[in-house]
Amino acid sequence: MNIIDESFAQKQKTKKDNTKLITRIVLAIIIIVVIAIIGIGIAMYYIQESQLKVYFNGQVSPEIKNLLQFDSDGTIYVPIRDIATYFGYESYSGDYNDLSEDRSKCYIQSEDEVASFSLNSNTIYKLKLNSTSSTGENYEYFYLSKPIKATDGKLYMSQEGIPKAFNATFTYNKDTNRVYIYTMSYLIQTYTNSVLDYGYTGIEENFDNYKAVLNNMLVVKKDNKFGVINPTTGETIIEPKYDGIEYLENTNNFLVKSNNKVGVLSNTGELKIQILYDSLELMDSDAGLYLAKRDGKSGMIDIDGNIKIHIEYDQIGIDVTQFSNNEIKNKFILVGNLIPVKKDNYWGFFDTTGKQIVEFKYDNLGYIASGKRDAMNLLVIPDYEVVIVRKDNKYGLVDKSGNEIVRTALDDAYLTISGGEKYYMMTYNDETFDIEKYFEENLQ
Repeated sequence: MNIIDESFAQKQKTKKDNTKLITRIVLAIIIIVVIAIIGIGIAMYYIQESQLKVYFNGQVSPEIKNLLQFDSDGTIYVPIRDIATYFGYESYSGDYNDLSEDRSKCYIQSEDEVASFSLNSNTIYKLKLNSTSSTGENYEYFYLSKPIKATDGKLYMSQEGIPKAFNATFTYNKDTNRVYIYTMSYLIQTYTNSVLDYGYTGIEENFDNYKAVLNNMLVVKKDNKFGVINPTTGETIIEPKYDGIEYLENTNNFLVKSNNKVGVLSNTGELKIQILYDSLELMDSDAGLYLAKRDGKSGMIDIDGNIKIHIEYDQIGIDVTQFSNNEIKNKFILVGNLIPVKKDNYWGFFDTTGKQIVEFKYDNLGYIASGKRDAMNLLVIPDYEVVIVRKDNKYGLVDKSGNEIVRTALDDAYLTISGGEKYYMMTYNDETFDIEKYFEENLQ
């Protein structure tokens, strides 16, 4: 009996030990599986978190993410026309005001402005719409460090162009692999309440002034006066004491108005041009030149307020609305150097340093088509950098140095378009010549 009892007890003990062992093994396996699942979960989380994410106005946007291309040097490129719709822009092939299906060019358009792009160009050209200027609006231009490129027949620009083209901020955090895009309208809406908290009555409602927010500035109102603040801190940049303020996108400065006179302040509040003029208009941002008007007369000053052309002339700049097919982007500076100036009903030319290089002797600039033939108005021949001038009802050609390379003896000098190509023609003694061919043969 004792032997049987001991054997049975031994078997029972062995069975319990085996059960415990199996339980331990199962538990160990469960723990290992749980740890593996947690590890996989953590790994998947970090893999997912390390993947590129694009936030558009605070919301994840896989659609925009799929549009981005990363170059080998880290530059991010975006397809201009494809991404335009997300910013509320229409997009078209060709060049604005020169309708074509030229796929080496494109432009985007909103209610307020147009931005144009060309393959291999480093420049974005922008034009304000609904201009009140009777002589046409000047194009503004912005430079990119990388030129516009083409991929699969589409034009792409680098991410540095997004703020200027679409009025939005674009930030890429390489450490977190995150792209943050905020539109101008979203930022304005975001800061509306903050401005009230800072003690101002609101943001000055103007499309041009809204653009200051892209550089962390806001034009604000208080007691019917205007100033500029930092919207994130409330810090005052320009005291709210001016009758009007206009943000100058191209120079990142501010045109200010007080007692019906205007001047220019920097983005730190420094006085750049004294408040002495009836009006100021940026002529060219590269040259830093302004058209200045006072008492009905026009002159030119530089960004520091130095007078370059005395304020004593009847007109500076040409009416470019008459030459819509000529693709003139600057009405003040023709062919890169000639500033047209009018005095006592005659035109002459100054250069961008303010030196007069052509006396006042022309009764008009440009050719206005008479309608007798298939001709169009013509002011400049861009590839040869010459301007059409008129004297005693005869036409001539002046180069960018002020030299009259074709004397004022032509009967006509006009533009025609055939098969989408532009041709520049001139008539002398009832004989018609192609101007560019004439140059090729005679200006070697």
